Amino acid sequence: MTDRPLTLMAVHAHPDDEATGTGGVLARYAAEGIRTVLVTCTDGGCGDGPGGVKPGDPGHDPAAVASMRRRELEASCEVLGVTDLETLDYADSGMIGWPSNEAPGSFWQTPVEKGAARLAELMRHYRPDVVVTYDENGFYGHPDHIQAHRITMAALEMTELTPKVYWTTMPHSMLRRFGEAMREFHEDAPQPDQEPERQPDPAEADAMAEIGLPDDEVTTWVDTTAFSGRKFDALAAHASQGDNIFFLKMGKERFGDLMGTETFVRVQDSTGAALPEKDLFAGLR
Repeated sequence: MTDRPLTLMAVHAHPDDEATGTGGVLARYAAEGIRTVLVTCTDGGCGDGPGGVKPGDPGHDPAAVASMRRRELEASCEVLGVTDLETLDYADSGMIGWPSNEAPGSFWQTPVEKGAARLAELMRHYRPDVVVTYDENGFYGHPDHIQAHRITMAALEMTELTPKVYWTTMPHSMLRRFGEAMREFHEDAPQPDQEPERQPDPAEADAMAEIGLPDDEVTTWVDTTAFSGRKFDALAAHASQGDNIFFLKMGKERFGDLMGTETFVRVQDSTGAALPEKDLFAGLR
């Protein structure tokens, strides 16, 4: 054992992803005295602009959006207690099929080995005991999430480090609960002529069945109930993207009921910690 603090590194694609997928564990482990390192790969420039203006619409300025989202990211990290924020600042590639996927300098167009080399430098500096990122499909197929997965796994191969490695996921039982919540919200929400923002589509609830994993394939269930309020507040810090963050619409109490556990698949381990486990740092302390 050394005096070096236990360290969690989470590698995410965009500002706000840190709160959605890992806000609970970032807040919990920071509160426990573990160093929490967030690596955000893109600048988020394909997000909504002021007033909800969409990418490609008149008045959408990717550079201005990226600057705004950087401030929101810093505010989110303060809420979660993230000790170190690192940004790779690749251009946001946008959703699958968008012209921005092909833009020179976008994260999706960046050679994996180039992005991985930069991330490997950060891994050598921070020497994480636990690394968290997405699965091969980026959980739901977003190009930048897929690329974050690719550079993370490649960076690990470039280093001599042997951290525990996890991919974010959701068990099907949790996805069913989210689907039910989305349907309830859609039924109870005002109609578009009363409230112009985009309402959750019930078809999205059905699509959820195509992602995630059966419950018995989820290896790691971390109780973050005590930090669900911070997770909500971290998401709320990304105010410019509020139209796209369904979870903010359900209110903090319902959010806590649904989001009190964060789940993962362990894909690399040298500790021999038994599965299933309730702690990303099982076997390390």
